[in-house]
Order: sequence, then C-alpha cells, then structure tokens
Amino acid sequence: MDLDHQGLTRLPALPAGLEHLSAYDNELTGLPDELWTLDRLAVLNLAANRLTAIPPAIGRLTALHTLDLGHNQLTDLPDELGDLPNLTEYLYLSDNRLTTLPASLTRLGGLRYLGAADNGLTALPADLSGLRELRELRLYRNDLHELPDSIGSLGKLRELHLRGNHLTTLPDSVGELSDLRYLDLRENDLRTLPAGLARLPLVKLDLRWNRWLATPAWLDDLDDCLVLR
Repeated sequence: MDLDHQGLTRLPALPAGLEHLSAYDNELTGLPDELWTLDRLAVLNLAANRLTAIPPAIGRLTALHTLDLGHNQLTDLPDELGDLPNLTEYLYLSDNRLTTLPASLTRLGGLRYLGAADNGLTALPADLSGLRELRELRLYRNDLHELPDSIGSLGKLRELHLRGNHLTTLPDSVGELSDLRYLDLRENDLRTLPAGLARLPLVKLDLRWNRWLATPAWLDDLDDCLVLR
C-alpha cells in the first residue's frame, strides 16, 4: 500500500492482510491502533513525517523485516523494537532527535543494516554482540565520544560510518572486525589509532579532518586505501 507524498495527517483504514505499507513524506503526528494488529506486515516505511513517539505496540509486528522511521522527531524508542525477530533487512532511524538507542536493539540478531545518523547519540549500548549479522552501521553526525569495546564483536561488519562525531580514539577491538572494508572516521578528534587497523582488509580508510591525529608509521602500509586529505 503506497501512501507516499499525499499530505496525510492520519492513515486511512488498513486492510487486515497488508504486507507492505509506505507512508513516506506526509504530515503524520500519530498512528492508529489498528496498525499494530497487522500481523503480516513485512515492510513499514513511516519516514519523513512528524512523529515524536513510537508506541510499545510496535513489538506486535513480528513479521517485519524492514522498518524505516527516519526523518521524524523521535526522542526515544521503545524497548519492544527488540521483539521483532524477523527484522533482518533494514532498520533506519537517521535524522531524528535520539540521544540513546535502546539496549534491546542488540536482540536483533539477524539485522544486516542499522542507520542512526544525524541524531544526538552520546553513547551506544554497552554490549553489541547480539548484532551478529550486521553488515553496515551508519552513525555519522552524532555526539559520540567513544565506542564500546564490544564493537569488535560485529564480526560480519563491512562498513562502519563514524564521520562527524567527537571520537579521540578507537578501542583496540576494532582490529577484530575481520570483514571490515570501509571505515569512515572523518571530522572527529582522533589523536591515536589502534595498530590492529593494519590487519583489516580495508578498501577505504578515511581519516580526513582529524587535526590532532598523530599518524603512525604503519599507515604507510595502507596507502592503497588511505584518505588523509
């Protein structure tokens, strides 16, 4: 069901067997209770509305594999997001007003893509190890000053986007991201880098606009993938 760009302030009646709902770029400020009864809904796109909250009832949508809540005005998320066992394809939370992510998100063991850029995140959940299938993590333009050591447990991660935060260093465990191909560290406050980066199969390591970074000698070995200026 495609309801994009219609200027809607409320959703119309929704058929019981609905599997796909896109209401992108409307004027929604709330959601009807019947939405949370759609037990076959697999794709839900509510991006670019005026939503300030998502109710705990979202945990009932157990068939969801794709969820887009980006470009709203969300300040927090319900723990029940972690109760979506089939949410494996895509979770997009970028361009909201989030300062934290619920620890329950780490129960999404099959999730491959998590986007939470352009928020006000000050920290990540301490234990990320449950996100064992994650391939891409986008956290650029937040307020992160450090990463948890558990970032190294994301063994299938291929892209890590951290541009525009306030990181001064990275945990040594980043060197354990054995599938990592793309690491974007632009516009941070990095002083040092863990030597384990030299072991990773990086295709691109972007270190631009880290004015206090002392570049270690081993960076010369990454010349093929390195962007410094």
